[in-house]
Amino acid sequence: MNVIKRNIPNIITLSNLFCGLLAILYAFGGHLNIAGGFIILGAFFDFFDGLVARLLKVSDELGKQLDSLADLITFGVAPGIIVFQLLFLLETNSYFNPFDAWESRTAYSASYLPYIALLIPLFSSLRLAKFNIDTRQTDSFIGLPTPANALFFIAIPLMMRFQPDHFLLEYITNTKVLLAIIILLCLFMISEIPLLAFKFRNPSWADNKMRFVFIALTVLLLWQFRFVAVPIIILLYLILSIVNNFIK
Repeated sequence: MNVIKRNIPNIITLSNLFCGLLAILYAFGGHLNIAGGFIILGAFFDFFDGLVARLLKVSDELGKQLDSLADLITFGVAPGIIVFQLLFLLETNSYFNPFDAWESRTAYSASYLPYIALLIPLFSSLRLAKFNIDTRQTDSFIGLPTPANALFFIAIPLMMRFQPDHFLLEYITNTKVLLAIIILLCLFMISEIPLLAFKFRNPSWADNKMRFVFIALTVLLLWQFRFVAVPIIILLYLILSIVNNFIK
């Protein structure tokens, strides 16, 4: 029984990893909205593995390392491939197919911009490595968390699929704008800026007012704007975190 109890959080973490692997497979097939859906499901598992571990009091080093590995795949590699495919689509009007890359090498080599998307898994790995050795990140994050970064990017193909006429999509799918966003968010991931973490040690308003405000605004924005709200929510998260640093 103790063995089962000890491994329940690890099973949840492996579910997150499984979602990331499925997202990669679907992204390579050009099904970016389905890949994004699996990343969202992975984020659900990622939220609960640590919570369950604390409730069961079975946190250990294995779970911590496994969680980082799962996060790298689901929130680093998978969104990196999604954005790579998105940029490739914007540049060549087709998706990258690794199985015919050699036959189409002239067209593929002519489009180098999509490879900048690979900065996402590279900087995600740096972010997660820093998190693992940083003892300061107990009540807050330092640098943009990889799930938040991933959610920003997977919202784009979901907007293209379900809200194709929204005016924001025209700007965010501009190649230069998208490349600038990639670089900016990658730098935010490894920055030294303290950001809100949603680890509620108690339910009091005084200790969690910014968290409650952010959650309320998130629900309101998602209800009103659906997938278009996600980039706005990530921007709001950064702004509220910075404001919270000044009023502490």
